[in-house]
This record gives sequence, structure tokens and C-alpha cells, in this order.
Amino acid sequence: MNPAFSVIFLTTLIGVGQGLFVAMVTGQSISALGFLPEQSNQYYVFGSIVVIGFLIAGLVASFFHLGHPERAWRAAAMWRTSWLSREVIVLPLLMGAVFVYGLINYSEWNLSELGITNGFKGDLALIVGIAGVVITFALFICTGMIYACIKFLQEWSHPLTVINFTLFGLCSGFLLATLIAQYRAPDFVSLFGGCSLVFLLLVLITRLWSLYRNSKIRHKSTLQSAIGIRHNKIQQKSQGFMGGSVNTRDFFHHVGPIFFKSIKWIFLLLVFPVAMALLISGMMQQSVVLLAIAFGLQYVGLLAERWFFFAQANHPQNLYYQTIS
Repeated sequence: MNPAFSVIFLTTLIGVGQGLFVAMVTGQSISALGFLPEQSNQYYVFGSIVVIGFLIAGLVASFFHLGHPERAWRAAAMWRTSWLSREVIVLPLLMGAVFVYGLINYSEWNLSELGITNGFKGDLALIVGIAGVVITFALFICTGMIYACIKFLQEWSHPLTVINFTLFGLCSGFLLATLIAQYRAPDFVSLFGGCSLVFLLLVLITRLWSLYRNSKIRHKSTLQSAIGIRHNKIQQKSQGFMGGSVNTRDFFHHVGPIFFKSIKWIFLLLVFPVAMALLISGMMQQSVVLLAIAFGLQYVGLLAERWFFFAQANHPQNLYYQTIS
């Protein structure tokens, strides 16, 4: 497929925001249980602003993928059958939940505002936060299933697609949470950094698994099935026309094999060993700069990974429109 950069930025940006929100609610939950010191409400307000910023940035990026942005609201109409429509519905719900979560922390509201006096500090915010985390994972599923449900793209049609979307979002979000914690809540650095490393190791395993699986795929479509002829010996001499079309532009990545392979190694290096090394060094040296570099390089790697994810999908129509003997 020909990767659309608007979708690449959409999926990576909202993934970071989702992961960061899960990290914040995780930290607040552990603090409520008494295992870590409580943090100021301003910390959670700041984190909520950053999360909404990433979600809005991803939403804005998606508009560049639309031929008629003014009709974007119609994308929600097919929610019964379309994972894209469900994503369009769930994303604003998450943005609303994060906004309410931040507002509650800013106003320092508790369940006592509702007449419940046996609660604890931050109880109302935590309830809203947990509900937001449920919405967050629903959004991960919706985004991943947009691609995993396409049966004829065998590189995508597998549970690993949803798993990798989720784990990449969590590892990048927790890495950003580590950076923010080093700046505003040092007590959370070890928690967030450790979780980020765990998610990185998990997604390294699942992404390598998907790469191995995709390299061994035996595609169901053939040149015979592409043109509806069952003869054993078929040779393609042309594409049937001289000019380009949507078939030749939108369903193939248009780069050479060297560049294609390079992108794979770039994301494998930046997302995993480079980010891990900088994350560990940043935690040990308590360095905001190293953690910022770790997040920046990892995000560049995520962009490369998402480009490769889209480009690796081999649309069956390419058997005819992208092959010339």
C-alpha cells in the first residue's frame, strides 16, 4: 500500500496520548493505594493538557486524509458495521473523558461533592480516569481493527495488528510519562520507566513475530485469480494502459527494495535498542535531556514503523497493476 502520512501521524500521535493517559491514571491509582506518594493536582492537570494536545494533533492530521473535510461528521454514520466509524465516535469520547479528568483535578472535586463522605482524596478523578482508560483501550481496538478486519490484506489480517497498535501506544506513552515525571513528579519515574521498558520488550517480541509471519505468507491471490483465467502459464506484458491511475498510485509504496528494507532497520533500531539505552541512562542520571532525546528518537522510529506497516501490505490488485514482465 502507499502510506498516507496523515494516517501515520494520526495513529502515532493518538497512540502516545492514549499511553500517557493510561500512565497517569496508573500512577494516581497506585498513589491512592498508598504505594507511592501523592502528587499535586497540578501534575495531573498538566498531564491531561498534554494528552489532549496529542489527541487533537492526531485528529487534525486525519483531516488531511479527507477529500471533503466538511463531511467528516458522516464517518460516524456506519458505526454498526465499520471500525472506522467506531473510532470516529470513541476518539471524541476519550477527549471528553480526559478533559473532565483534568477539570476535576483542577477544581479538586471529590465524591463529597455528591454527598459521599467516606471517599479519599482524588476519588472522583480516579473514577473518571478509570472509565477513560476503558475508553482508551476501546480506541486501541477500534484503530487496530480498521486494518486487521481487511481479510484480503494478509499482512494486516491478524490479531497481532491490534496487539502491536496497543503496545506501541503504551510504550511511547509511558516513555513520555517518564519524561514528564522526571520534570514534575520524580516519585513516578521508576514506575513509568519500568513499565515503558516492559512494554518495549513485549512489543519487540510481537513485532518481530509479525515480521516473521509476514515474510512467510503465501498469498491466496495469484495472477490467474486477478484476471479470472485459470491457465497455468500466464505472462503479463503490460498493465493494459499507458497512463497512471488510482490503481497505480494508491496501492503501492513506489520505493526501491533498498529503501524499503532500510526503513525496517531504522524503526527496529530507534524504537527498541536506542530508546531503551537512552531511557535507562536518563533514569540512572535523572536527566530530562536524555529522556527527551529518547522520546524524540523513539517517535521518529514509530513514524518509520507505521510507514513500513502500511507499505508492507500487498494489495492483490498489485498482481496486475504493479507488475510488468
